[in-house]
Amino acid sequence: MKQHPNPRDVAEQARQRIRVGMIGLAAVVLLIGLASAIFSTVTRDRPMAGGSAARGTVIARAGSPSDTPSSGNEPLAELGVTPSIGNAAQEAGGK
Repeated sequence: MKQHPNPRDVAEQARQRIRVGMIGLAAVVLLIGLASAIFSTVTRDRPMAGGSAARGTVIARAGSPSDTPSSGNEPLAELGVTPSIGNAAQEAGGK
C-alpha cells in the first residue's frame, strides 16, 4: 500500500526548492552584473598618442570618390550575384 506524503513535508520541500532557485537566480544576476562592469571598464575608450590622427585619416578616406567600385573591384558581380557597373552603364546608354 502506498502512503501519501504528509502535506506539511510537501510544503516544506516546495519552500526549500523555491529558496534554492531564488538563490541561484540571484547568483546568476550578480555574476552577469560583475562581468558587465568588468567588460565596460576594459572597453572604455582611452586616449592614445596619435590615435586621433589615424582616425581622421580613415574618416577622410571613407567619403573619397576613389572608393566607388569599378569594373575590376566588384566581387559580387564576378560571382554573378549582382549586375556589374559596366553592364548597367551599357544598358543605360543603349536605351
